[in-house]
Amino acid sequence: MASDLLVKEIYTSIQGESTFSGWPCVFIRLAGCDLRCSYCDTAYAFRGGRRMAVEEVTDEVSRLVEHYPKVAKMMDLPIVEVTGGEPLLQRPAVLTLLTWLCDQKLTVMLETSGAHLISQVDTRVNCIVDLKCPSSGEMEKNDWANIDILTQKDEIKFVIGTYEDYRWARRITKKYELSSRCQVLFSGVEPLTPQQADPQLKPVLPGLRPMSRRELAENIMRDHLPVRFQLQMHKFIWPADQVGV
Repeated sequence: MASDLLVKEIYTSIQGESTFSGWPCVFIRLAGCDLRCSYCDTAYAFRGGRRMAVEEVTDEVSRLVEHYPKVAKMMDLPIVEVTGGEPLLQRPAVLTLLTWLCDQKLTVMLETSGAHLISQVDTRVNCIVDLKCPSSGEMEKNDWANIDILTQKDEIKFVIGTYEDYRWARRITKKYELSSRCQVLFSGVEPLTPQQADPQLKPVLPGLRPMSRRELAENIMRDHLPVRFQLQMHKFIWPADQVGV
């Protein structure tokens, strides 16, 4: 296997987001990110980490998954998610890792921003592409070429904290007919704790009007949007700023 990875943490938890929420999941969190979204709750992964050969990462994953039985007619458990930070900054090693995970017949997810093309990712991977809304401060980084690469197994996520975010996400969903391409997730912004509020994060632009989770849900229903409202399940189980969960 080629090259090394800068790894922040590897752990098992409950998948808190996406259509896979609620299932046991092994998380491989890679360090480093080129965005500074205003609401980022994993800024601790911007820096630090440990250099690991891809073989070391796969050995740790093998150890964590070995006790899960194979259940007929179901997905293979646990799910394995490669996240960050921004995993695709660590190409080609991360592509090698993703392919190895798929070869083990695991259910594999990649959590990535909309700023990086997924064209080189193994087609067996479930890509969760996070398109950046206005309040993120990083909207101009979205790479729209990703939309034509998406397949039915992939998912688009919009993290929505303001009315302007919602209207933008609604327009993009309709303009590109995203719901006919893949699952579309509308996720409400969770307020950051003092420990999470990294000084490098972009400020929310002035004049944007906050939108609560309830208002988000009610607007989705009012507008008859074919999207999935989601909460970050893990934050209802553990403290919002706890790492390794």
